[in-house]
Amino acid sequence: MSGEATTSPKNPSIEPLRALNIARRSAVKAQQAAWRQINALLVNTRPELRDRYRGLPEATLLTTLHDSRPDQLHNSDDADTMHALRTLARRHRALADEISQLDERILRRARSANPALMAIKGVGPAIGAQLLLTAGENPDRLRSSASFAALCGTAPIPVSSGRTDRHRLSRGGDRQANAALHHMVKVRMSYDPTTIAYRDARLAKGWTSKEVFRALKRAVAREVFRALAGHTQAPDYSDLRPARRAKNLTLTAAAQHLGVWPARIGELELGRRPNPELAVRYREWLNAA
Repeated sequence: MSGEATTSPKNPSIEPLRALNIARRSAVKAQQAAWRQINALLVNTRPELRDRYRGLPEATLLTTLHDSRPDQLHNSDDADTMHALRTLARRHRALADEISQLDERILRRARSANPALMAIKGVGPAIGAQLLLTAGENPDRLRSSASFAALCGTAPIPVSSGRTDRHRLSRGGDRQANAALHHMVKVRMSYDPTTIAYRDARLAKGWTSKEVFRALKRAVAREVFRALAGHTQAPDYSDLRPARRAKNLTLTAAAQHLGVWPARIGELELGRRPNPELAVRYREWLNAA
């Protein structure tokens, strides 16, 4: 109102995304609470009933409890306990369906807002939504990659003395955005060859795991900033499916040659799971076929 502000406090286009993100976050918390309650009930129930479900994987346990029939039990105490467990298992599945539907809507809106961001390795619906919310709430903080890194709490803070030269963890910034970058690094460490090679090389030089994580989060923040600032373009995979069909090739044949599942090829063709390295190999195979 004074006329001094030159930047909008937040981007109004992110409000629908914020609403979806809030709904998803509450559903995830409720699902986690239901799972903890299932385990607590199984721990405190009679040994005969507890041993029946001991050692089952999570998915198998939830399916078994979901399809159980408590009314067929002769012991009324066990029947009531099983009824509670079945209720919680069905609640868990209903929340899983709800989260899946919210993820689809979040993904569509995030891709429409910034397709380049959603094409970055390790960025899914929840992470992409959080990064877009952080950027939309702080447009004045996107002056440079260093400013964005400070906003996300990934900027290194020097704590050097006369004999050492090191940096410590930044505890400031948007912690939700920091958690999103942290999760991206964890995902990349599981399957991205470049990230794995960087980690191994730094560990061989005597770096600690925390130092490697901080360096990788700073690099990821730099990559995310370029996408948010519009300095990168989303990869185009629209040519893959027509090229495959023109040569009468199946998804199964392509998957067998590239060493991946057929569903992965289908997702790549539709642009749902971008992978530049796989796309290059796929195009080379299509040209040679």
